[in-house]
Amino acid sequence: MGGPHSVALFVFHVLCVLLTLSEAGSQNTTACARPCPANSSCVRDTFCRCAPGFSPSSGETFTNFFGSCDDINECGPPLTVSCGKLADCQNTEGGYYCMCSPGYELISGATMFKNESENTCRDMDECSSGQHQCHNSTICVNTVGSYTCHCRQGWVPKPGFQDKQMGTICEEISFPTWTAPPEIKSQSLSGFFERVQKMSIDFKSAFPQETIQYLIMSLDDLLKTPGDLEALDLSSRHHTATYLFSGLEQILRTLAKAMSEGSFIYHSPGDTELSLMVQKQGNGNITVGQSQARMLLDWAVAAGAEKSGPTVVGILSSPNMQKLLANASLDLDSEKQTELEEIYESPVRGAQLRLLSAVNLVFLSNTNTDKLNSKWEMPGTRKELICAFWRNDSNRRGYWATSGCQTLGSGNGSTTCQCNHLSSFAILMAHYDVEDWKLSLITKVGLALSLVCLLLCILTFLLVRPIQGSRTTVHLHLCICLFVGSTIFLAGIENEGGQVGLRCRLVAAMLHYCFLAAFCWMSLEGVELYFLVVRVFQGQGLRKRWLCLIGYGVPLFIVAVSAAIKSQGYGRPQYCWLDHANGFLWSFLGPVTFIVLCNAVIFVITVWKLTQKFSEINPDIKKLKKARVLTITAIAQLFVLGCTWVFGLFLFDQRSWVLCYTFSILNSLQGLFLFVLYCLLNKKVREEYRRWACMVTRNKYSEFATSTSGSGSSQSQTQALRPSESGM
Repeated sequence: MGGPHSVALFVFHVLCVLLTLSEAGSQNTTACARPCPANSSCVRDTFCRCAPGFSPSSGETFTNFFGSCDDINECGPPLTVSCGKLADCQNTEGGYYCMCSPGYELISGATMFKNESENTCRDMDECSSGQHQCHNSTICVNTVGSYTCHCRQGWVPKPGFQDKQMGTICEEISFPTWTAPPEIKSQSLSGFFERVQKMSIDFKSAFPQETIQYLIMSLDDLLKTPGDLEALDLSSRHHTATYLFSGLEQILRTLAKAMSEGSFIYHSPGDTELSLMVQKQGNGNITVGQSQARMLLDWAVAAGAEKSGPTVVGILSSPNMQKLLANASLDLDSEKQTELEEIYESPVRGAQLRLLSAVNLVFLSNTNTDKLNSKWEMPGTRKELICAFWRNDSNRRGYWATSGCQTLGSGNGSTTCQCNHLSSFAILMAHYDVEDWKLSLITKVGLALSLVCLLLCILTFLLVRPIQGSRTTVHLHLCICLFVGSTIFLAGIENEGGQVGLRCRLVAAMLHYCFLAAFCWMSLEGVELYFLVVRVFQGQGLRKRWLCLIGYGVPLFIVAVSAAIKSQGYGRPQYCWLDHANGFLWSFLGPVTFIVLCNAVIFVITVWKLTQKFSEINPDIKKLKKARVLTITAIAQLFVLGCTWVFGLFLFDQRSWVLCYTFSILNSLQGLFLFVLYCLLNKKVREEYRRWACMVTRNKYSEFATSTSGSGSSQSQTQALRPSESGM
């Protein structure tokens, strides 16, 4: 079976295989005569295939004449490989490799790896390994994956650089230059600045707290025993205070930057308190304070445009600064001025100030404090208080001002203020010159004198029979109304409690009624005068019942209607009088205006008629005497008819001092003028007064004669006195 035939068959197969291999080789050699593009190899006749890591421009295989092979970016989207966390993929031509992200390194120390399973990346400490570029004025601080360069304590970034950056360059903090003001001559102040100069020489930026404490104690020594500072004039003392404020603000802001981040509170033996907060920039509100004051403001705003170094916020509260700020003036902004005038219902003039809190000096990293919003809370009483700040003027002096600040309220023994700027703040209690004491004195003295005269008028009209008549009835009731109204005015016009209660409303209603009644009787005076003069001196007055009905009934009707419509209109916080709101005051001004205008017309007619009558009675009367009589008569009738109240009707602005004084003098003395006109200038009344005086004088002399002489000589002495009595 394995003979020659088998051998021949084996040889045949071998030859066939060799022949096939020979043909295939000849075919490849012939097809690859043209080379395939780069990064590819030829397959099957004239076709090429891209190498691993490359992709053809079209199709899996292509002819060697048209195709191309491009590199596949394994690291680009879509991501086909993964290097793991803290590592980055790096593409290469035809492949890729992985390496740790900047700031990280492999535990093995190698620089590259291929698969995620080989990832052992960890944070690299550039500061300890020396692989940082921080300036020698800074300290390298390692961060996750990187590092920053921080200024050393007591150092700040140079201008143009920022802290905590890789390229930060710092410089050491120095004590600011602060010398005594040359225009202020004071040994105490010079001694203080000598101590400041010593602080500047001994200052070490690594220990700013000690310098701050020594500075505050030196300030306390100066303010507690000011020495010759108290002898300076007011302007120089206020200039010294302003100079101290500005210098302290600059020095404390600078020294605070030399401190490490955090808070610092110091309470000196002289009760001066310092509260500091130093930290990196941030957002949100921050509260800084101590026992003297607390402040709420935006932390980002406190930093402002200052981006180098930490942000500083501080409050220095000094209760001893009051000695230098004594008798300082107060500048009220227009809104506050208007508010106070509405509250006190009177012009507000110069104020006497009293500090109720320590003077609080604020300093921030942001030196532009004109547009900062902050809230303050400082101890104070529950009285009318003012939030004020110390403002520098053009002469480098200072005064208290309120612009941009408002008092939000008081409670729990403290006062909350809100300001749109920062400076040196304090809570003030101001006693305003709301009421002109001279004007008030004139009014009270005039009314008191008028009360005495009105009482004499009332007694005269009741007891002197020769003058009884309808005109006397009008005079009597006019004086009664003025007497009652003036008494109530003096006793109850001021509402001291500030609360409008039942008592104040009753006083206001009674004043409303009494003065309306007085004006009604003044109108009846005009009617009587019209009948007397215009009707050719023949009295044709109204009957008594009509006089009383008009004089007392009309004002009663007006008051009743006013109270029914708006009873709350009686009484005001400052005065027990009619409320100005909603025109309620016109329930008094309306009738008064009508009566005064009518009486003014009657007054003009009366003067005109009197001029004619005097000419008719005695044409030869001297012009000077006629003018004098007319003038006296006209002036007298002005007070009788209430025409002097015209000054009050035109008193729209209470700052018009001329009108205020004229109105107060003329109307407070109305009782005196009535007494002079109706009693002293009346011949019948004078004769009755003389008769009463003789009766009183005779009784006194008789008693005197009886007590000083015996019974036998009493009659002769009495007779001896009679000639003198008859002579009186």
